[in-house]
Amino acid sequence: MADNLGDTDFLVSFTTYLLTEKRTSKNTFVAYKKDCEQLLDFLKDKKVNIRICNKQHLKNFLKKLKDDGVSAKTISRKISCLKSFFNFLNERFNIANKAGELVFPKLEQTLPNFLLEDEIEELLKVAGKDSSDKGVRNRVMLSLLYASGMRVSELVNLKTDQIDFDTGFVTLLGKGNKERMVPVPTAIFEFLRFYLEKVYENLKPKSEREKINNNNYLFFTYYNNSLKPISRQSFWGILKNILQKTNIKKKVSPHTLRHSLATHLLKSGANIRSLQLLLGHENISTVQIYTHLEKSHVREIYDDKHPRA
Repeated sequence: MADNLGDTDFLVSFTTYLLTEKRTSKNTFVAYKKDCEQLLDFLKDKKVNIRICNKQHLKNFLKKLKDDGVSAKTISRKISCLKSFFNFLNERFNIANKAGELVFPKLEQTLPNFLLEDEIEELLKVAGKDSSDKGVRNRVMLSLLYASGMRVSELVNLKTDQIDFDTGFVTLLGKGNKERMVPVPTAIFEFLRFYLEKVYENLKPKSEREKINNNNYLFFTYYNNSLKPISRQSFWGILKNILQKTNIKKKVSPHTLRHSLATHLLKSGANIRSLQLLLGHENISTVQIYTHLEKSHVREIYDDKHPRA
């Protein structure tokens, strides 16, 4: 039966596997699906299919991406996709794994951008000037994102039942559907309680206020006659709008707040292992990059305290 399958069938089978068995995150699923479609289009142009392509075809595909200006980081992700795709094809359909020996490009380690603590204060202060219901929601989102260090995808998909006011913890569903619990400062929880009790229902259209909504997204938008989670793009737009009213000149994204918390905690003495658990990183090496960010802090202490400095 496998002999009758074409490239499109293999792709459908792989994406189904990603969703039902691998249970990848939505972002990974979308990226991998797009990567595979890009490969299949490339092979089609070369009049080659998945069965008869070889390692050189894959290397030519990656070279074209590089020539087109695709970054090494993106190419590295695409190689991960190809390895996963061909490993799946080998196990399920006995198709030779031509991606097994592909080599990842050397990535230049770039330090994450982050905000200083007084810049975080300024950002939240400016956000707090908008006392409208949406303004309150926006400041809750910013405060929660920074205070917890969660990913923006985790923030926008938060549901009310993930908030535990008794323990002061938020339960997050991270990459690979891995669950973790993160503590949130009491002041943020009180602000969150105010939002839920005084603002939350006001943001809903009147037609939705009496309904029992099983989704219970903490931050929602009303679209196509139903409540849906606010999108990452929408939150990015909210952040940009607030940033324009500050004196902050740095390039800032939602992820910058996550980097900022990690840097501030490390500066205050948090250990790498605790940081790894808080941020939900599988590999501790991912967290170690933040140690480079605080060399300036160590230098300041040295110059200020060392008797011979």
